[in-house]
Amino acid sequence: MKPLRIQNKYQLDLRLGGGSFGEVYQGHDLETGEEIALKLELERSFRFNSHLCNEIEIYKALSGGPGIPQLYWDGYECQFTVMAFELLGPTLEDLLNYCGRKFSLKTVLLLTDQLISRFQYLHSKGYIHRDVKPNNLLMGDGKQGARVYMSDLGLAKRIDVWDRTEPLLGTVLFASISAHVGKEQQTPCDDMESLGYVLLYFLRGYLPWEGLKAESEEQVEKLVLEKKQSPEDCGLFKNLPGEFKKYFEHLRSVETPDYSYLRRLFRNLFRRNGFESDSVFDWTELKFLEELERRKKAG
Repeated sequence: MKPLRIQNKYQLDLRLGGGSFGEVYQGHDLETGEEIALKLELERSFRFNSHLCNEIEIYKALSGGPGIPQLYWDGYECQFTVMAFELLGPTLEDLLNYCGRKFSLKTVLLLTDQLISRFQYLHSKGYIHRDVKPNNLLMGDGKQGARVYMSDLGLAKRIDVWDRTEPLLGTVLFASISAHVGKEQQTPCDDMESLGYVLLYFLRGYLPWEGLKAESEEQVEKLVLEKKQSPEDCGLFKNLPGEFKKYFEHLRSVETPDYSYLRRLFRNLFRRNGFESDSVFDWTELKFLEELERRKKAG
């Protein structure tokens, strides 16, 4: 069968997985041979309902920002809306699995410093993500391998002050309290709260509200909300540096996050532990050790 081509510009080579509201493929530019990523979404009757069209417009608005994938082309092919963009490396969820389901404090703090800046940039452009989770945070590829990227912006929207109610969007595990109680996620604090849960998930390898059982999805969401509203009771910060509790306390006390304060909070923790800003993550060390072992066996 003839390989699938897009506008005779790009060729699809390998399916990478299903992103939010679309399928993601690895491909290459037919003229330059450069490896790229392509995201395809079945075209909808009304394009203003297309999550991929929304994602494309937001990438254009964020163009040039650090940790924002470069958009190469967008258009239509047969029944698909298509986006061609920068090929990235593994997701942070993939890397967590590779590292035995837990990251060291150093790796989490290296990620935190970049991620706070990523969300500050997104919010400064007038957008909130609304689906913050490890699968939507990726490391770069090649020379950008130490850079964290944010992706899957199909649910992102402009920040506004209108008070609306809507069903919970995003992922229950990392959703903000506002999302649970039926309020539309509309402020940067919602994103930053979700990011906080992601960071704790990395440190622990789990969150206290994972795996809860109930008769319905609605009841599960209610139980998760109760635990998020009582973080001390469920042991969310147990045996962790106090800075993580202070992070959440700050978000509960302000309407707009003080990003500089949050970065400073974790940078001070980084320095107190004597860590080096060398871009050496847990997976970097693990790959190095695996390569040493491979060479030993090879003789």
